[in-house]
Amino acid sequence: SKNYWDFEEMITMTGTEKNRNLDEMHKRFYHWTELIQSSPEAVEESVKSVIGGGYRKNNLVLQELRFNPMFRNRGGERDLDHIIMAAIWGLDKALLEYPQVKAGIILMMDRTLTHRQNEIIVKKAIKYHGEGIIGIDVGGPERKTFSMREHAPLFAEARKAGLGITIHTGEIGTLQEIRFVVKEIKPQRIGHGVVAAQDPELMKEITKKKIMLEICPTSNLRNSVVKNITELKHIIRALKRHKVRFTINTDGPEMYETNIYKEQEFLIKNRILSPKEVAQCTRWAFEATFIK
Repeated sequence: SKNYWDFEEMITMTGTEKNRNLDEMHKRFYHWTELIQSSPEAVEESVKSVIGGGYRKNNLVLQELRFNPMFRNRGGERDLDHIIMAAIWGLDKALLEYPQVKAGIILMMDRTLTHRQNEIIVKKAIKYHGEGIIGIDVGGPERKTFSMREHAPLFAEARKAGLGITIHTGEIGTLQEIRFVVKEIKPQRIGHGVVAAQDPELMKEITKKKIMLEICPTSNLRNSVVKNITELKHIIRALKRHKVRFTINTDGPEMYETNIYKEQEFLIKNRILSPKEVAQCTRWAFEATFIK
C-alpha cells in the first residue's frame, strides 16, 4: 500500500515532469482521479472543497467546474443522477459557505464514449440546467470512432435549452475538426484551440464569430501539446495579431500544481503577455462566463 506522499505524487505532475501526449496524461492521471471521485459522497466533497479552496487560496470569486459524470459512476454501478445531484449539492454548500463566490458546473461529453452515452450526458445537463449546471463540453483524446459532425445536433439541443457551449478542440491534431466547430457549431468558447494559430483565415473567423479561446499554458507544455515556451510565445502572438480573444486557465490546478496567479506570472515573466494584457484576459473571462 502507498502512503499519503506516494499517493500525492501519483496524482500530480511535479517539477519538469512531462507527458508525451494526451493519451499518456489520461492513463497516468485522469484515470486515478476519476476513480477517487466515483461516488456521490466523493463528488460532493470534491466540488465543495475545490470552490472553497479556490476562494481561500486564490480569491477566485467566479469559478466554473467541469467534469464527466459517466467517468465517476463506475461504469454504471452508481446512478448517474445521484452523481450529478451530489455535485450540485457540493456546489450549493460551497456557495452558502462562501457567498462572495459565483460558481457553476459544466458537464462534459467525451470522445471515447459512444454517441448514445454522450447524448445521455446532454439530456442530464438540460434536466439540471437552472440548478447549477450551466454548460456542456466535449473532451478526451482524439479517436477515429468520434465524429464531431454527428455530435453537432447535441450541441444545438443544449444551446436551445439555454446551456453554454464550449468545446475542447484544436488542442492537438489537424485543423479539420476545429474548422468545423468554428464554422458549423459556433460555440461561445473553445477549450485550448492553439492549433488555430496555424491558420490566419481560421483566426479571422474565430474573431468574427466572437469565440473565446481558453488557453492553458502549463497544461499545454506539460502534455507536449506545445513544445516549449518559444512555441507558446509564437502561438499567443499570432492570436493577438489576429485579435482573437482568449482567457488564461489552469486546466487542473491540483494535478499540475498550479493556480491562476502562477499562470499569469509565468506569462508575464517570460514576456508572453504584459500585465495590462493579463488584466484584459481576466476581463474577457468575466464577460465569457456561463454563470448568470
